[in-house]
Amino acid sequence: MSSLELNPAQPPQSLQHSLPPSQPVYPALQEIAAVTTAQHGLPAALDQQLELLMQQGELRRLGVAFTRFVAQLGTADPVLLLSCVVLSELEGRGHSCLRIPDLLSDPDALLGWPTGQWQALQNSAGPLPATSRLWLRQLAACSQVLLEAELDHGQPLLLVDDRLYLRRYWNYECAVASAVQRKASQPRSLDLQQVRQGLDTLFGVAKNTDAAQTVDWQRIACAIAVRSHFSIITGGPGTGKTYTVARLLALLFSLSAQAEQLRIVLAAPTGKAAARLKQAIDHALSGLAEKMQGQLPLTELAARMAPAATLHSLLGARPDTRRFRHHAGNPLDVDVLIVDEASMVHLEMMAAILDALPPHAMLILLGDKDQLASVEAGAVLGDLCHNASAGAYLPETAAYVQAASGQQLPAAMLHGQSALAQQTVMLRESRRFGGPIGQLALAVNAGQVAASSHLLQTDNSGMLSWYAQVQLPALLQLALAGRAGVEDSYLTYLQLLQAAPVLQSDAAEDGAESNADAGNEADYLAWVKQVLLAFDRFRILCAVREGEWGVAGVNALIEQALMTQRWIQKRSDWYAGRPVMITRNDYGLGVFNGDIGMTLPDPRRPDSLRVYFLQGEQVRSVLATRLADVETAFAMTVHKSQGSEFSHVALVLPEQGGNLLARELLYTGITRARQFFTLLTPQPGVFADALQRQTKRVSGLQALLS
Repeated sequence: MSSLELNPAQPPQSLQHSLPPSQPVYPALQEIAAVTTAQHGLPAALDQQLELLMQQGELRRLGVAFTRFVAQLGTADPVLLLSCVVLSELEGRGHSCLRIPDLLSDPDALLGWPTGQWQALQNSAGPLPATSRLWLRQLAACSQVLLEAELDHGQPLLLVDDRLYLRRYWNYECAVASAVQRKASQPRSLDLQQVRQGLDTLFGVAKNTDAAQTVDWQRIACAIAVRSHFSIITGGPGTGKTYTVARLLALLFSLSAQAEQLRIVLAAPTGKAAARLKQAIDHALSGLAEKMQGQLPLTELAARMAPAATLHSLLGARPDTRRFRHHAGNPLDVDVLIVDEASMVHLEMMAAILDALPPHAMLILLGDKDQLASVEAGAVLGDLCHNASAGAYLPETAAYVQAASGQQLPAAMLHGQSALAQQTVMLRESRRFGGPIGQLALAVNAGQVAASSHLLQTDNSGMLSWYAQVQLPALLQLALAGRAGVEDSYLTYLQLLQAAPVLQSDAAEDGAESNADAGNEADYLAWVKQVLLAFDRFRILCAVREGEWGVAGVNALIEQALMTQRWIQKRSDWYAGRPVMITRNDYGLGVFNGDIGMTLPDPRRPDSLRVYFLQGEQVRSVLATRLADVETAFAMTVHKSQGSEFSHVALVLPEQGGNLLARELLYTGITRARQFFTLLTPQPGVFADALQRQTKRVSGLQALLS
């Protein structure tokens, strides 16, 4: 179901967080799209211009259908119709609303259109107001737009201050803001001495300091997280978010009167991110068990925790509806929910998570606020902790931190007001990213063009490399053989493919599996695991999907080269050695959007192919023919790489820039690399242009929270 389908979620109770319940009187968008030009009531010139823009790929068909539908509900006011066109287009690009002043100040830039395109659309609509104030006044007079709760007739649009919303996105923003404020303000009963003892055991005896550079932010994050029902721990790669959360879990166990009954759930937006979170937490907790010196059966308690889940699986997604099985009327059975990679959680999903939590449950969000936001509408983590670097703590918070952790918050950070700021901690010291990759990530995140270019061009460690004005053969060489001093490429996995073990299955009486069978299959699975791990050491990340420098072009290029060099034998879409990415959740098969698998022969049926996935330390497989929603994954988008890390990352930029290329995309791509990073740019200037462009998603969440 499209995110623009006009069957909105239950409205809030007033426009200051709520509206009276009303039943929508409009049909689903699938029906709207069937409306003919003669029926929809748009002015002929405007309709023709919309058709032209749709054919040119500048507008989505969905947005044009929505605009035609709105015209049927009342007066076909040109201000309303143009606002609908832009609002629906922005929704598809991740914005939750349209600020009218933004539209009037630079519409071509807002939409990423060639100069003059918006003017042509305006001309087809007729005379329009010249100022935002007049534009808003005209919008407010339209019967399709809701302004006040008592006038609610199920209108599809809402106008709040200078922001125009699709109804359900306003609902989601209100729901998230209300729940976050309520939970962040809800204190937990604590014994401060017990918290202090627990933190001293886990981190060592605190050294009291007021020097910002020596503050132990990980210790502070644990102290702050346990005092309320909502908290955020943000920080860049290598700042120790999972390290901190492992200690937070140990602290929660130690503070619980019945630790063995504490229901803790780990979750993430993708299957791979969830598996990595659980693996990292388990490893950290096993190391902590010795530090606890028998004070707590941490190993046993950790073993009681369920495997980490995807958010869709946790909430109980259903194929026939947007609604989840778990909600306020059927809440999750959980005491503590920890969500990793929270930057990937979109607005609708965050609203669903908060709605499904029982009142007593804690929610802890982990993520890097500077990474790319979700593909869908909303930049929730960015909105929630947009001012995290400044601290913004109250004196009461500073006093609590001092008593609970022995740490003194820097005086420059004591200027806060909001309850949310008191429950947000930014980790500031990267233990893994102190070298050239970390320096490059920081420079890119700050938009420093000269410093970023200098690092790429002068690095002598071999960790960074820049292929400027590169051609496709150089990309192919990098993918199949690596670069000077860096062997990580697809060559290792390709060589392993050639060394596949053959199962020599002895026939067993009565159909029972022989010991030889079991041993041979174990050897085969061990080889499969080697192949998966080898493939995961290197990855090509693309900024765009289409074109020869996009995912589609690069995947086709590599496949053709592998066929020519006889590494693979491709007779159909499925072939041994094909890496694939799952593009849609399939709960029946247990595979999820973003999972990466490798296609290999079925050892029991040599003519069949299976796709193998590494989940934690275990290998599982699915028949290739059962997987309908997959794509080849030699190259993947930067968006799809979130939650993953690779030893060597090759980031490929297209020949032309555009609104899609921004510093958040570059930063996210760079920070997927553990040891080596290679940038490939076919045209000069694209990297610098992207660095100077910063993605800013429009929403009203910050305003609601403040």
